[in-house]
Amino acid sequence: MDDEALIRAALAAAAAAGADDVPIGAVLIGADGVELARAANARERLGDPTAHAEILALRAGAAVVGDGWRLEGATLAVTVEPCVMCAGALVAARVSRLVFGAWEPKTGAVGSLWDVVRDRRLSHRPQVRGGVLADECAAPLRDFFAGHRRD
Repeated sequence: MDDEALIRAALAAAAAAGADDVPIGAVLIGADGVELARAANARERLGDPTAHAEILALRAGAAVVGDGWRLEGATLAVTVEPCVMCAGALVAARVSRLVFGAWEPKTGAVGSLWDVVRDRRLSHRPQVRGGVLADECAAPLRDFFAGHRRD
C-alpha cells in the first residue's frame, strides 16, 4: 500500500469511533505488507485514558505477531500526529515507520510540539512521513469538535 492508501484505511478505521470518542483511526501493517490491526479511539467507550487508536492497534498487532511486543518492520498509519504517549509506545514497540495525516499543534509529539520519535538519545527512531491527506484527516476532527463544543 502507498502512504495515501494507508491513511485512507486509517480514515476508515476512524469512522468506527463511537459518538463520544474523537474520530482518530490507526492501521498497523506488518513487514510483509499484511494488515495486522486497525483501531479507532475508544477512551470514552472503554473508560480508559490509554485507549487511543494507536495504542489499541499496537496492542492488537503485537498479539497477532505473537512475539511479545516487537513490531520491527511494521508501519503504523494514523489520521493525526501521535501524542507523547502514542509516540513513545511506537518507539518502544520498535515500529519501523510512521505515516500520519493531520498535524496536531496542541499535543503532537512527532514534530509539532515535541519530537519524541526523532530524539537521538533513543535506541530506536522510526522513519516518519507526516501531512499525508492532512485536510481529509482534519475534517472529521473539525466536525467532531464543532458538534461537541459548549457555549
